[in-house]
Amino acid sequence: MRRRAADYRRPVRRKLTCWIWSLLGVFSIAGFVLFVVHHRHNHEDHVEQPVLEIESRNEQVVHERMNLTQDMLSVNSYARQLAEQTTLAKAYIIIAKEHNNLHLAWELSTKIRSCQLLLSKAAMRDEPISLDEAEPNIRSLSSLILKAQDAHYDIATTMITMKSHIQALEERANAASIQSMMFGQLTAESLPKNLHCLEIKLMADWLTKMSLRDFADERRNSPRLVDNNLYHFCIFSDNLLAVSVVINSTVANADHPKQLVFHIVTDSIHYGAMLAWFLNNDFKGSTVEVQNIDNFTWLNSSYSPAVKLLMATDLRKYYFEGSQDAGVETKFRNPKYIHLLNHLRFYIPEIYPQLEKIVFLDDDVVVQKDLTPLFSLDLHGNVNGAVETCLEAFHRYYKYLNFSNPLISSKFDPQACGWAFGMNVFDLIAWRTANVTARYHYWIEQNADRTIWKLGTLPPGLLAFYGMTEPLDRRWHVLGLGYDVSVDNRLIESAAVIHFNGNMKPWLKLCINRYRPLWERYVNQTHPHLQDCATH
Repeated sequence: MRRRAADYRRPVRRKLTCWIWSLLGVFSIAGFVLFVVHHRHNHEDHVEQPVLEIESRNEQVVHERMNLTQDMLSVNSYARQLAEQTTLAKAYIIIAKEHNNLHLAWELSTKIRSCQLLLSKAAMRDEPISLDEAEPNIRSLSSLILKAQDAHYDIATTMITMKSHIQALEERANAASIQSMMFGQLTAESLPKNLHCLEIKLMADWLTKMSLRDFADERRNSPRLVDNNLYHFCIFSDNLLAVSVVINSTVANADHPKQLVFHIVTDSIHYGAMLAWFLNNDFKGSTVEVQNIDNFTWLNSSYSPAVKLLMATDLRKYYFEGSQDAGVETKFRNPKYIHLLNHLRFYIPEIYPQLEKIVFLDDDVVVQKDLTPLFSLDLHGNVNGAVETCLEAFHRYYKYLNFSNPLISSKFDPQACGWAFGMNVFDLIAWRTANVTARYHYWIEQNADRTIWKLGTLPPGLLAFYGMTEPLDRRWHVLGLGYDVSVDNRLIESAAVIHFNGNMKPWLKLCINRYRPLWERYVNQTHPHLQDCATH
């Protein structure tokens, strides 16, 4: 019999062998995979355990180092639970008292004090409150709150009660705010004891030392007082030390202080003290003139409607006895607004008839640069050179004047830019030509019923100098140091004049401490009278 070819033989044995080898390979692979998975699982168990322990320890360390403030921010903190429960308990105290449940109110108050004591201790030791410390207080306070809720103090009752108390608190806050403004105004109007002491000592010098009077007579007719080749400044005030700082700061920063002439006008009460001070002190060779406003006999009610108005009884009642007009700000209840010294700025050409140009300075300014370049500024035919204020506080005409009055709305632009008194350069020749004082008198008469503006001297100034004011670079005059705590330091440093306008004057205790050194550096602390009065 012939055998089949090799290709046609049935490979029975070879097929069985292949299956055996295949099964062995599969089992080997499966065993290897199981070994690897089991080994990795064991390895992860060994690795993860210390990591978790480390993380747990880290959390414990962080928790231990967490202070009370941080603890209060945590959602799960015991301090936060105590604080929230305390707030709720305070509300229930109010409701319990209103319902005459005084025993419950007493229990809540006791627990609140206990919680506050615990929070205080935690804050002092700078550690969070533990569960053992917090649990008794939380449980007892919670039970009392539930007790209050069971006493029919439901949410609706709580909301109504809290709303009424919020309204009462708002009314109290408003009343306190008004009272604070009034106290601040009273403080601003008062004279500190040390300044009062200084004036008394100087007045005694004036009355007892005849040499001072002789010296004053010699300097009264000095030709320097009317020399237009010199630089003239005028200050109208009854605050001796403030005026002294203005003059000290001006001469200290002047390139040629001997060419400066200062014209001071004060009242009869402070006249002797002013003379004694300025005659006894040297201001780097500059000339200082002191005049008494009571000697201006020409400034009377027949000539000036302002004088007539200031003498009126109803105006004094309007200032001092109060008014039903709620639109009048508290700051305008200041005696300076009815003091004739405050209105002298509108009579400068009459006070100094021989002068051609002058710089007006308020007594609450400090000069930081040489001001003589002001006299060479071209005012382009205008009377008043002043820094505009609408860029800083949006002070435009409609803020000062009543534009519902047709007399105002027909003549003035409500969006016209306001400007500031305090540092002004006046061309007195142009002033006399335009007769600005007569314009001032006209508007004072039109406002006899106070319907155009309420109080102050800036509104009539805006009207009298309308169309005749030359805007100056804002660096000449920086305002706000008497009320604004955030005046830019760079602006202050670049300013020629800084103005403490507002109630927080630098000679008062309520001044803004940040700005006080700018004023104090020009106070002559070595003067014997100032040293004697420093303790008063």
